[in-house]
Amino acid sequence: MTGKFTLAFAAAALMGGTMLAAPASAVDVHLEAVASGLTAPLGIAQPAGDERIFIYEQPGLVKILENGELVDEPFIDIRNRIVDLIPDFDERGLLGMAFHPDYANNGKFYLAYSGHLDPQGDLGKRLWWSHTNTVAEFTVSSDDPNKADPNSGRIITAIDWPQFNHNGHWIGFGPDNMLYISTGDGGYANDWGIGHNVLEGNGQDNTTLMGKILRVNVDTDNGASYSVPEGNMFASEEDGLPEIWASGFRNPWRCGFDQGGDNALICGDVQQNSFEEITLVEAGTNHGWREMEASHCFDFEQPNNHPEDCDTSGYVMPIMEYNNCNVTDDCKGLSVTGGYVYRGDHADWDGVYFFGDWSKQFAVRDGQLFAGINNGGEWTMEDVNVTNMDGFNSYVLAFGQDNAGDVYVMATDTTGPNGGLDTIYRITPPQ
Repeated sequence: MTGKFTLAFAAAALMGGTMLAAPASAVDVHLEAVASGLTAPLGIAQPAGDERIFIYEQPGLVKILENGELVDEPFIDIRNRIVDLIPDFDERGLLGMAFHPDYANNGKFYLAYSGHLDPQGDLGKRLWWSHTNTVAEFTVSSDDPNKADPNSGRIITAIDWPQFNHNGHWIGFGPDNMLYISTGDGGYANDWGIGHNVLEGNGQDNTTLMGKILRVNVDTDNGASYSVPEGNMFASEEDGLPEIWASGFRNPWRCGFDQGGDNALICGDVQQNSFEEITLVEAGTNHGWREMEASHCFDFEQPNNHPEDCDTSGYVMPIMEYNNCNVTDDCKGLSVTGGYVYRGDHADWDGVYFFGDWSKQFAVRDGQLFAGINNGGEWTMEDVNVTNMDGFNSYVLAFGQDNAGDVYVMATDTTGPNGGLDTIYRITPPQ
């Protein structure tokens, strides 16, 4: 899910990264397979107090892992709600899942997916636009805890999307019980083209929901899809759309709240041709795209030639960044994949942020795993060494975290959502 392709060049190029801090050493890990035979798993979700792990697959199925085994029937199947996916490579599909904090009592959960476009008479959208990124609320069946009611869908947000890529659409509930939604800049390259604000880009345009982190309250009693909580960036639509919580993103591909510490929200934001970034997101922050690529000045008309100077006031710099293999051999990957802060039982890893990169090469399974170490607010980036494999040899799709604080990596052997060959691994200390 790189966020770096156009349809015409999907098989030819990824667009994407210099180190804020060079790797100090390698972190040794063991990868324990917990589920296999999956198709493009993009994350896991787990209700509070529940032992079951719910796996959401890009084509539109949610499966249950219970007592170490996959349940035969899916929890929910929304393939009919999703646009037809391109088998070789696609960034659309079922992209996010989150359980309501009070799921045990209300049975509500939320799915983020690439729905069918309803152009509403807009000929331009009918001819050129791709899909509608949708967040919907569903409920569990009243008589089977392993089955959802597929007809219970209630639309929370629906954003028409011009391109097939840069969707973002991770979703998660924060410690404030609000629902957070990541959105990419709308697709294509350089935040420019159909569906983009050509003057400043969608990332800096606060009249669009693209290129943002949104924050909404889904617990309403007036029949509305959601309400806007206090603390968002804009008090009124005169200044910007009230759903916006943070801005300036290109393609925030996988975010996660820290289960400990101050519950920080950390996102991997896929950049353009030269850099990749991990960023710490707080209320009201602007992360710079398309004025900045990671911590570097950016010119969308000359994306590979970064100006030496620019006005960076008001922009939040990433906590970690690295070179993209699209422009240099001194690199770490092609497309960053955000991860999670480890809060499991292994005390030496407490506070370590595990993340990765989709691959160092498009046509070769060369996914990368990294560890971010927080040294009093200064982050260093370290390589991860898998001790029980002769090379990782997979693409990295996503990461997940369970209620116990353990971190998982979703790995695939294909570039597209097909095959049923994919595996989820738990990251554990070496045996």
